[in-house]
Amino acid sequence: MRRYLRVLVLCLGCGFCSLLYALNQLAVSLEEEETGGGGNLKAAAASWLTVSGRVAGKGARSAGPEERPGRSNRYRMMKTQSSETMHLAVVACGERLEETLTMIKSAVIFSIQPLQFHIFAEDHLHRSFANILNDWQLLQTFNYAIYPITFPTENAAEWKKLFKPCASQRLFLPLILKEVDSLLYVDTDILFLRPVDDIWSLLKKFNSTQIAAMAPEHEEPRIGWYNRFARHPYYGKTGINSGVMLMNMTRMRRKYFKNDMTTARLQWGEILMPLLKKYKLNITWGDQDLLNIMFFHNPESLFVFPCQWNYRPDHCIYGSNCREAEEEGIFILHGNRGVYHDDKQPVFRAIYEALRNCSFGDDKVHSLLYPLELELQKTVHTYCGRMHKIFMKQLTKSVRDSYNRPSKER
Repeated sequence: MRRYLRVLVLCLGCGFCSLLYALNQLAVSLEEEETGGGGNLKAAAASWLTVSGRVAGKGARSAGPEERPGRSNRYRMMKTQSSETMHLAVVACGERLEETLTMIKSAVIFSIQPLQFHIFAEDHLHRSFANILNDWQLLQTFNYAIYPITFPTENAAEWKKLFKPCASQRLFLPLILKEVDSLLYVDTDILFLRPVDDIWSLLKKFNSTQIAAMAPEHEEPRIGWYNRFARHPYYGKTGINSGVMLMNMTRMRRKYFKNDMTTARLQWGEILMPLLKKYKLNITWGDQDLLNIMFFHNPESLFVFPCQWNYRPDHCIYGSNCREAEEEGIFILHGNRGVYHDDKQPVFRAIYEALRNCSFGDDKVHSLLYPLELELQKTVHTYCGRMHKIFMKQLTKSVRDSYNRPSKER
């Protein structure tokens, strides 16, 4: 009898412990509902890629994942990793603040995947960039970092004054941004008329030997500069233009380049200074000329994209000579020679001013496209203006596509 009583007491004890455990788990789950709630997830969804610019070297930075504990941070990290970040670099010196910001705005307006801007600027421009870009932080579609202009200590002054102030900074990007795999470099006078995603996708078209992509300097040899005036080697029939340069920087850092200075092949960081010393008296366009020389000796390393990805006044001032733009429109507009700021090519200036003045929240059809079409009709007295439809074709498509895109991708 005592044996049965002991078994009964043991069973009752186990049942009582199980009941206590169940009640405890119920209490914990109720507490999590009250404190964890949908509010945190909603906040996390709204900040999946928060604009968190920093001024490199100044100590200011955004809090990293390890500094934001909690469920919302886990959600944020998952969202960030699900989309590829596109890295875009620009070098701004002198009076290039407004031009650079307009370029950034055009990239942000149309792009789909998140953007990381690497802005190399003179010290006096850092605060102005940060103030304006921080005002755009509610867009939650990009990050940025601002860097000082830096050249190798030896011959720094010579590099800085090569061609235009700071222009040769682009040559050192693979050595400065060591942790960035791929990068799109653009001049400050670039305007994106379609998503950055589209030119970024060209990286997937590189073959195993290609490390960079650029457009030809000219389509028509009769008006080409390199084939008529260059006193140094250059790529292809008419040279290449480096205002839009897509780079696989991992490959660039690994490659050993053929050259005409030594029988040994040299890596990127080893070849720049010898090139400058040999050709500095023979080059006109600075760092672009050095790139032409490098790819003359290593043509297998260059992917050449069509002129519509780097459309300049030379493509229309003597009549149309960019066939791809005639067929599909202009993808990236390059307003070199200061055409955004004078009256020589009013079609370029009209597009620049329209994008500069538009706001992110505007109805782009009525505030951008319609007024711009009216302005472009006033430019038909110029060669470029007569072809104003090719300037509007891709821009119109990009605006309409942005409205048709699911809201979560905007």
